[in-house]
Amino acid sequence: MTTMPVGGVTPLPGIEDGDAAELVVRNARIHTGDPARPAATAVAVRGGRITALGDDAVIARHVGPRTRVVDALGRRIVPGLNDSHLHVIRGGLNYVLELRWDGVPSLRQALAMLREQAGRTPKGQWIRVVGGWTPEQFAERRMPTVSELTAAAPDTPVFVLHLYQSALLNRAAVRAAGFTRDTPDPRGGQIVRGRDEEPTGLLLAAPSALILYSTLAAAPVLGEQDRKNSTRHFLRELNRFGLTSAVDAAGGFQNFPENYATVTELARDGELTLRIAYHLFPQTAGQELDDLRRWIEAVRPDEGDEWLRLNGAGENLTWAAADFENFSEPRPELAAGYEEEFEKAVRLLMENGWGFRLHATYDETIRRDLAVFEKLAADGLFPAGNRWLFDHAETVSPRSLERIAALGGSISVQNRMSFQGKAFVDRYGAEAAAHTPPVKEMLDLGLPVAAGTDATRVSSYNPWVALHWLVTGRTVGDLCLYPPDRLVSREKALEMYTRGGALMTGEGERKGILRTGYLADFTVLSRDYFSVHDDDIPHIESVLTVVGGRLVYAAAEYEGLDEEVPAVSPSWSPVAHFGGYQATMPPGLTGARQADRLAEAVAASEQHRQWRVARGFAPENALQVFDPCYVL
Repeated sequence: MTTMPVGGVTPLPGIEDGDAAELVVRNARIHTGDPARPAATAVAVRGGRITALGDDAVIARHVGPRTRVVDALGRRIVPGLNDSHLHVIRGGLNYVLELRWDGVPSLRQALAMLREQAGRTPKGQWIRVVGGWTPEQFAERRMPTVSELTAAAPDTPVFVLHLYQSALLNRAAVRAAGFTRDTPDPRGGQIVRGRDEEPTGLLLAAPSALILYSTLAAAPVLGEQDRKNSTRHFLRELNRFGLTSAVDAAGGFQNFPENYATVTELARDGELTLRIAYHLFPQTAGQELDDLRRWIEAVRPDEGDEWLRLNGAGENLTWAAADFENFSEPRPELAAGYEEEFEKAVRLLMENGWGFRLHATYDETIRRDLAVFEKLAADGLFPAGNRWLFDHAETVSPRSLERIAALGGSISVQNRMSFQGKAFVDRYGAEAAAHTPPVKEMLDLGLPVAAGTDATRVSSYNPWVALHWLVTGRTVGDLCLYPPDRLVSREKALEMYTRGGALMTGEGERKGILRTGYLADFTVLSRDYFSVHDDDIPHIESVLTVVGGRLVYAAAEYEGLDEEVPAVSPSWSPVAHFGGYQATMPPGLTGARQADRLAEAVAASEQHRQWRVARGFAPENALQVFDPCYVL
């Protein structure tokens, strides 16, 4: 029996290896997410599935001579997290090339990282900071300047993407991207120019992000083996935060099948450490219907396995129907008459048993799409059992929510407001922001709602940042967006991040909760999500992540128990030197937070005294003597 230092469970006589669990985790506080059995202290796993839940007495019957027994040391265990909208395939292909500013607390540190990386980046390569940050997280509360980027890396091209609204390029990157005074502005984008008409290095999505995508696409890409290495390290980084599943939302410049080849090869070799359900996104305007027809003839959703499976089309079906979520710009007006081709695409999918997801930020877009669905409902295509959902839906109206429910739809929400909340407030006001997105109304209607991040080019992939937003209503810059009555409980938020994602992929009967017979996907947390201070939620990580009974990530006392991953390649990669998300000390462990908690305790004590006085249990002006030396 391989084990951590542990007592209380020993192999029972007569249990054969063929009947025993392969893995037991005990001495835990397990939140199962299952109303029928909400809690346990131990879990047993065999064949990738949960074989028992309970206490040591129950689990002991499953321990054999070769069972690996792990002591959770009293830590919290929750079901594996499932990001319902993560660009995991695209993110994996580029992860080791990116300098991640996710979690970096100051611009000074961010620029220092950039300067250091410039010293090791080989000639011909770019330094790319691609999403996951906002100036609101920095102590300086501002963006870097082009001059600062050029000073930090005079000769190495630097591309810094800020959400889906802008990008900064140093002088070397302007040259490498081929921008000159004669380069025309692309449709929906702007190349900002100086008095001399030369590009300054600032690109604006006005409001289309295609100018940002196309510029980034000009940078060098990884070779085949390095793409595989990059994806493995990205999946491990997601495992670091307790993610065990993700729903890939496809996206621009993610072509099928070539850009899906890496995860397909990893799945074939048994090297995926994250379960992926993916979507297919027509890439070329004007041939969307042709692409969809080809895919429908070749494959069907749900024909994959528990590690890699097609979930449907989207998040765009036709380019003309997509709005853009740049809250620094006015809402885009979509072209008149896009519904004709859009209707053909939706009909084609629904008649062939394909589900879909739709990028829709604004209610104006959602209303137009719903009108198409209601027209098709007359032919019996809605609701018809095919899974379909809206992504984002920041400004969806109550009436639209009712229409979505009537048509059998779902919603996947992301914490883009964690990073873009201030821009939204500046444009639309605090009152509008308080209902953006209207998660409470979605839940009150009984709509299936799943949570995610939309990482990596907007929000960070850290799911605990998203959970913090759901339960506190605060941005990463600590701007309060939502009043208390609009917040989601910690239990409900976690359900949206576990079972919610499983429902979006039709896997609600095999994962999303911890129950006997379900997939053994769970995570042991560094701190208890249900009891830590609100401010500490974004600082939670996993110390042990289990996917299908495999230990895919291990830290702290468990370091070295997980599966080995090859070293990061290429060796000059920013990830090889800085890692991914930049963890900082949880505020709850700092002296300032300790003082705050002491003040809270004093306030609670005074409130209790006033309660006793009001009920006659204590005199109103009683002398409180705590030290007889002070009695006169």
